[in-house]
Amino acid sequence: MDESSNTQGRRTRGRAGRIAMRNAEVKQHQPAAPGQVGGQYRPLSDRDVTAILDTAYRILEEIGMAEVPPVVMDQAIAKGCTTNALGRLSFSRPFVEDIIAGAAKKFVLHGRDPSLDIEVGGDKVHFGTGGAGVQTLDLESGIYRSSTLKDLYDFTRLADTLENVSWFTRCCVATDMTDNFDLDINTAYALLRGTKKPVGTSFMLGEYVTPVIEMFDIAMGGEGKFKQRPFCKVHISPVISPLRYGEDAVSVMLAALPHNMPINTIIAAQSGATAPATLAGMLAQTTAETLAGLILVNLFAPGHPVIFSNWPFVIDLRTGAFCGSGGEISIMNAASAQIGNHLGLPTGVASSMADAKAVDAQMGAEKAISALACGLAGSNMIYESSGMMASLLGVSFEAFVLDNEMLSHIYRTIRGVEVNEETLGFDAILEAVTGEGHFLGGAHTMAAMERDYYYPEFANRDTPRVWSDEGGPDIWGVAREKAKTVLAEHHPLYIDKAADSQIRNSQKIHLD
Repeated sequence: MDESSNTQGRRTRGRAGRIAMRNAEVKQHQPAAPGQVGGQYRPLSDRDVTAILDTAYRILEEIGMAEVPPVVMDQAIAKGCTTNALGRLSFSRPFVEDIIAGAAKKFVLHGRDPSLDIEVGGDKVHFGTGGAGVQTLDLESGIYRSSTLKDLYDFTRLADTLENVSWFTRCCVATDMTDNFDLDINTAYALLRGTKKPVGTSFMLGEYVTPVIEMFDIAMGGEGKFKQRPFCKVHISPVISPLRYGEDAVSVMLAALPHNMPINTIIAAQSGATAPATLAGMLAQTTAETLAGLILVNLFAPGHPVIFSNWPFVIDLRTGAFCGSGGEISIMNAASAQIGNHLGLPTGVASSMADAKAVDAQMGAEKAISALACGLAGSNMIYESSGMMASLLGVSFEAFVLDNEMLSHIYRTIRGVEVNEETLGFDAILEAVTGEGHFLGGAHTMAAMERDYYYPEFANRDTPRVWSDEGGPDIWGVAREKAKTVLAEHHPLYIDKAADSQIRNSQKIHLD
C-alpha cells in the first residue's frame, strides 16, 4: 500500500472516529432550543414605529371599519364607540389604547402533554406551522397532487417528531372532505390523533366549534377538560382588507370565547392589491386592521388570549401573483413583530412560505431569509415556518424535515454569542500555545462542542471525494428517506381506545 493510501486510511479512520464520538455524545444535543430570546433585529427606527402607529390610530378613527355585524356594532356603541362622518365604525385613539392596556400580554398555549406547553408573549421565539395548502408534493412521485385527510394526519405525526416545530396548525386542506362540517371535525380529529403538541385549526362556521370542543373533551377525559387546558387555538381572519369586518369570523370568535380557546387574529392583506404598495403604508393599514381584530375580541371578552398576527403579504406587481418569499415580505413581517412587541402584545407573523416548487436551492434561500428575519425580530409565534411550498399552494414532507434542520440554525443564530471569562478562553489559549500547539481534544474545546455548536443531520459536510464515493446524495433524496422512515415507524396512540370509540360513535370520522 502506497503512502497516499496510508494517509487516506488514517484520515478516514480519524473522520469515522470523530463522527462516532459526535453521534455518541452530541447527536441529540440542541445548542439552542425553541424559546430563544429575539428582538436583535429592528428594521424600524423608534421614529418609524411611532409614525406607523400614529397613522394606524388615525385610520381607525377617521376611516374606521365597514360591514360591521350588528352584534359587534351594538357592543361597540355600548362601549362608547361612534360612527364617523363616513358612516363607518370609529375607534378613538384613547379607546384603542385602553383596549391594548387591558389585552392579554402573556398566556400559556397548552399541549396535551404539559412538557410541551409554550408561553406566548414577552420576548421568546417559537416556530410552528400553518397554511392551507390544497396540494401535497407526493413522496413517491415527486409530483403535486390534491391534499387529502390522510396527508394532513401524516404531516401531523411527522411534525410530532420534529423538535423545532413547537405547535402544529393544520398545513393543508383535506380536499377529499366535501362537506364543510366533516372537514372541520376530521381536521381537528387528525390533529388530536397525531400529536400532543399545542395545535391550531379554523372553522367554516361558528356552529362547528362546540362539536369539536366536545370531541376534545372526550379525548381529555370529560366535560370541561378542554376549557381547563385549552391546547388548540382557533384561527380567524376578522378583517377583510381593506378595513371591513368578516361576519363568519365574528361568529367563530363568539363561539370560541366560552370555551377559553385562544384566538389567533390573522390579517393577511396583499401589497398593492388590498393594501398600499409602499411598505410603510402597508404596515400602517395592516397594523390598524390587526388592532381592529384585537378590539373585536376584547369588546366581548377583555383580556382573552389573543395572538396579534399581522402577516403583510406581497404580490408580484408585474403579474398579480402572490409571493411567499423575498426581501419585502421578510422585512415587513419582521417589522410587524417589532410593532407588536412595542405594544407589548403576543405576536404572530409568517415566514418560510417558499415560492419554490421543488426542494432545491431556491427553496432553501427563500425559507432561510424570512425565517431568520422574523426570528431575530422576536415574534413569539412564527407561522408557516415548516413544509410550505409553491407560494402556500403546496406542502412537502421533505421540506418539513429540512425546515426543522434550518430552524436549528436559526435558533442558534438568535442565541448569539455569550461573552464571559469561560468563553473568552484565555486559559485555553495559554494552554495551547505553551503545550500541544492546537486546541483539538482539549477540555475547553469539548465543552464548546457540546454547548455551542449544532451538527446538521442532512446538510452534507463531507469532502467532494467522500460525497462522490457515497453516490453523490442530494438533500431532497436524503430528506425523502427520512420522512418515509418516520411515517413508517411513528404511529402515536394519542387517543385511547374507549375515547376513540366514543368519538366515532358521535361523529363521522374518516380516518381508519
